[in-house]
Amino acid sequence: MLKTGMIIGERYEVVGRIGTGGMADVYKAKDHKLNRFVAVKVLKAEFREDTTFINKFRTEAQSAAGLTHPNIVNVFDVGDDEGIYYIVMELIEGITLKEYISKKGKLSVKEATSIAIQVSMGLEEAHKHGIVHRDVKPQNIIISTDGKVKVADFGIARATSSNTISSNAMGSVHYSSPEQVRGGYSNEKSDIYSLGITLYEMVTGRVPFEGDTTVSIAIKHLQEEMVPPSEYAPELPFSLEQIIFKCTQKSIDRRYANMEEVIADLKHSLIDPDGDFVTLAPLTNEGKTQVLSDADLGEIKQSIAQGRPAAESYSRVQKAEEEDEELYDEDYDDEDEEDSKRGINRSLEKAMTIGALIIGAVILIVLIVLIGRAAGIINIGGGESSTQQEEETNTDSDMVEVPDLVGKTEDEATEIVRELGIGLKYSGEEESEQPQGTISSQEIEPGTQVELYTTINYKLSKGTQQLSIPDVVGRTESDAHQILVDMGFNVTTSKEYSYEVEAGSVISTSPEAGTQAKSGDTVNLVISRGEDQGDSVEVPDVIGMTEEEARRELAKFSNVVTEYQPNAEAAEGEVYAQSLEAYSWTSPDTTITITVNKTAEVSATPAPTDTAVQTPVTDTSGTWKCTQKLDTPTGYQGGAVRLELVQTVNGASMATTVVDGKAIEFPYQLDIVGSPGVTEGTLYLSEMVGDSYVELGHYPITFEKVE
Repeated sequence: MLKTGMIIGERYEVVGRIGTGGMADVYKAKDHKLNRFVAVKVLKAEFREDTTFINKFRTEAQSAAGLTHPNIVNVFDVGDDEGIYYIVMELIEGITLKEYISKKGKLSVKEATSIAIQVSMGLEEAHKHGIVHRDVKPQNIIISTDGKVKVADFGIARATSSNTISSNAMGSVHYSSPEQVRGGYSNEKSDIYSLGITLYEMVTGRVPFEGDTTVSIAIKHLQEEMVPPSEYAPELPFSLEQIIFKCTQKSIDRRYANMEEVIADLKHSLIDPDGDFVTLAPLTNEGKTQVLSDADLGEIKQSIAQGRPAAESYSRVQKAEEEDEELYDEDYDDEDEEDSKRGINRSLEKAMTIGALIIGAVILIVLIVLIGRAAGIINIGGGESSTQQEEETNTDSDMVEVPDLVGKTEDEATEIVRELGIGLKYSGEEESEQPQGTISSQEIEPGTQVELYTTINYKLSKGTQQLSIPDVVGRTESDAHQILVDMGFNVTTSKEYSYEVEAGSVISTSPEAGTQAKSGDTVNLVISRGEDQGDSVEVPDVIGMTEEEARRELAKFSNVVTEYQPNAEAAEGEVYAQSLEAYSWTSPDTTITITVNKTAEVSATPAPTDTAVQTPVTDTSGTWKCTQKLDTPTGYQGGAVRLELVQTVNGASMATTVVDGKAIEFPYQLDIVGSPGVTEGTLYLSEMVGDSYVELGHYPITFEKVE
């Protein structure tokens, strides 16, 4: 075990251990060259003299280092330092999906589907590079604090050109595919099976196969059908259950062909939850469950007593019974003569069957061609063939034209898009000249060609009616703020001393109460600081109060900043820390920060629920910029600031630091280049207070294409 403060590779300072695995420990470390925290995976001491393990460790790094994707934990560096073999990876602050499921019991359908889509996207990228994860499970899926879903630990991933996976490299047996349990060949479809089991657990809160031993669980993967997830989750949509069934077929041929198909059906299920669009291949003898004899079970149990892996013993028992035995027998050469003869006979039967099918298919094709030529349907030797035309039609059928929905009611729009195979998502209200309650705008322009199952964000019209600013004088700041926000106003605040109005309550509004204004206009609340107490005031103790109580108690201070951080020892919504010491004396113009516990709503971190249905980028050409002006934020003290841009790109949140550690003058002219084709983003502004940044606000910004 490495000690805190130890330097690895002349740049990584160990901060502490954060986890351990079968062959490596994981440490949090400070990268002094790039001034950031990273995760460092270090091979355990007992394996450092074993060249086999060292080679596996290096292979893991080389495989993962070639992957760069928002839904995969990135690998930054690999090396060894005086016999210490290490891999440097992206440090993800968050919790594993396993912990997340444990906290919530089970996940909502929308949330589980979104997570599954993001995991599928990460695995799809790995599969494109010839890498199979082989250990997909909730423990290896991380939900970060900013809502990203990332697949971690390609610890037993190997290039798909390798034909076998040894039993000591198997992942957790609860999620292992039948072919992994057998100890045989595994490919991308093994990851699809494990993803299906993971999705099953997300929506039900339990795994489909349980047992007292790993062997008993492994056997269930081979010879038992799982209980339909809808029995544990009656609200589960039909389409999502069918997706789970297709992912977890025991026969490889009956599963999805690739992750792209899985993603398409998952997205389709969001807009058509009760649709019957998931197609399952017919069940053949190869796809039926395996029934083990007493002799087979005895062989497996005996292998455990002798220290042999269960998967190995099962493969030995099954060699003479599997029709695809050549695929699984490379590591086992002790088959007796009688079993060999039986295998040869079955191979001959199989060859004859295939030959008969081929002959029949040829005859059928000839008949089709003759009939087609006679009817003029098939044109051979002249013009464009019907096959080419069919291919073009199929290609075109994957794209649909976005209709004009402005002015339509929601019911009318829903009927229109349903026939086209695309979805709708409500994204708020806005003032518009369109009749109230009808669609006032849509995110994707009419006439745009988009893929099937694309979701269109739309807004409803609130009409053009004028609103009267309510009288909130004398109300608390939180009450007044909520009233105005609910009416559709933007709200700002300022503070003044008052001998007449209680500290923390509203003195006045600007514009005044009764003034006619439009939804979206800004109303400023003037909040009382109470009586002027001079240049020095006593800091109250607000620990244990709610946020609203604490802000009222601290109303005499010109700027009160709230931070939200989880704390297991504090009640939900309770203040558990303050930046200024209680009962000390300071200037009332000093900024004070309170920290509030927020842990109960784990999904609000922010939860990855809407990423699955983000509108796909339709124009990724050119440069996309934001050139808006940023006004002076409330509470800004003139210190160094940090600006961070967050955009949703292909279903994942992407963060970019725009300014870091510099003092800027307001109003500040933005000149930010965003992700191509992404029209919106959120800009987070923080100021350095003491030794850390304090967020002053975040602002929605828009991007336009620059020619």
